[in-house]
Amino acid sequence: MKAGLKKRREIYPENIISPIDPVLSATTLALLVFGSIMVGSASMEIGLRDYDNPFHLVATHHIYIFLGLLAFVFVLGLPMIFWKRMSWVFLIISLLLLITVLLPGFGKEVNGSTRWIQIGPINLQGSEFVKLFFLVFLAKSLDNKTDDVSSKPRIFLGPIFFLGIIVLLLMQQPDFGASIVLIFASVAVLYLSGVSSRFLIPLGFLILIFIMIFSLIQPYRFERIISFFDPWHDPFGSGYQLTQALIAFGRGEWLGLGLGNSIQKLFFLPEAHTDFIFSIIGEELGFVGAASVVLLFLILVIRGLSIGNSARSKGMNFHSSLAYGISILLGVQSVVNLGVNLGVLPTKGITLPFISYGGNSLVVCLVMVAILLRIEIEAGLKRDKNG
Repeated sequence: MKAGLKKRREIYPENIISPIDPVLSATTLALLVFGSIMVGSASMEIGLRDYDNPFHLVATHHIYIFLGLLAFVFVLGLPMIFWKRMSWVFLIISLLLLITVLLPGFGKEVNGSTRWIQIGPINLQGSEFVKLFFLVFLAKSLDNKTDDVSSKPRIFLGPIFFLGIIVLLLMQQPDFGASIVLIFASVAVLYLSGVSSRFLIPLGFLILIFIMIFSLIQPYRFERIISFFDPWHDPFGSGYQLTQALIAFGRGEWLGLGLGNSIQKLFFLPEAHTDFIFSIIGEELGFVGAASVVLLFLILVIRGLSIGNSARSKGMNFHSSLAYGISILLGVQSVVNLGVNLGVLPTKGITLPFISYGGNSLVVCLVMVAILLRIEIEAGLKRDKNG
């Protein structure tokens, strides 16, 4: 019985209420507040047009923040052993979510993409949860195998196989943005876990070929690439979103037009409160406001990677791999969204973490931060125990 209690204390430490990382917590809070303000500014005209209430979307956004914070508190109390033991369950759930959304009568189509499962008043976007769930599975697959992973490809071929299945299912929705983000995050985790470059380089070439093929075989995606190189060739057609986003940045100059004074959000720029909210930030708050957002994301990613390094130094390989994956996932998703808004990447339907309007993305991002904080807490507890 004493052995059972001892094991339980290792899994559920009594002193779990320890100081929470102030940098990561403050950065996340700043992004949430920033996003809440900008969603309110960018969505009022859309709310008035679509719901006859200018505050409808911002009120809904605050509900999502509340739900996300509830999930945050719950996940912060979960030991990492829970995620480790449930990794295969999460993988199965991921596959079921991606298959269900493609079944007739289950998936909800919006703007030509079938990414949502409608459950009453809730639209569940499975791909947002799949990205986290697969990273958990990948971290478990690499756990306690850091000495072998560099020389034995069979260790990581299993996760790569399931990654391929998930990406193929995502492409059927289609959700090219989520596929790219998940691929880059997974490859980065493999690299940081010690996989040799002689395996990763051929894998990188295969991924590049895959991206090129899927970009060329679907006409609308090929058209996006063409408009990306010269959006002004067809500024009222295929290049419309990008040209309007660039106009927003141009109008903002250094200090912006002032909060709420955007012109592009008045139905000139589509998805002003979701995928292209960064352009509205650039217009209303200028270069200074946009640079502040970039700085916050940079701090978030660096702190997350630092937590991963801390866990790795204590031999907590599952913790470190998952921390690396979450940090890189948030970083890549942010870079892709910022790149699309700035015209340095082709248009993709991907949100800006913590800032864009979107309930599923917001909740999952807060869960990811809670996991990072939990990893930091458990790494600190192990340091105290060893010290």
